[in-house]
Formats: sequence, structure tokens, C-alpha cells
Amino acid sequence: MSEKPNNDAQPEALATFAAAARNKGAKPADQGVSATSETAGKPGDLDAEEKDAADIMGGNATGDKERVDAAISHHAKTDKRAG
Repeated sequence: MSEKPNNDAQPEALATFAAAARNKGAKPADQGVSATSETAGKPGDLDAEEKDAADIMGGNATGDKERVDAAISHHAKTDKRAG
């Protein structure tokens, strides 16, 4: 059984969408709205993230649980965007 989606998970995304809808598609950033230090993106290592994702999907497809666990563990240790 799956959980209900949390509608409060991305309030800034919903606010951005609503602001753009009210302003004929103009992005809120064009109107002086900017990210805070809490909502700003954090750079990561895209190549490493892609390899981890490929290992997770490939391991799941082939049933290689060790490969999946290793990729998840590596990602958890190296993800700069994690809290």
C-alpha cells in the first residue's frame, strides 16, 4: 500500500507555477523573486550521480543486489545536496 503524496513537499514549486500562471507565463525570477540559501540548488558531481543511478537500475534489472547496495551506499556518502 502506498502512502498519500505530501502536497506540502514542494511549496516553492507550486508558488512559482501559480505566479507564472497569474503573470502570463513570466517567470517569478524576472520579477525579483530569488532562491534563499535553504532553497538554492547545491552543485553535485553529475558523472558520479549518473554512474550510481545506472548501477542501481542495472543491478535491479539483473537482480545484482550487491551492485545496488554498493551504488546506494556510494551515493549516500558523496551526495553534496543531502542535508
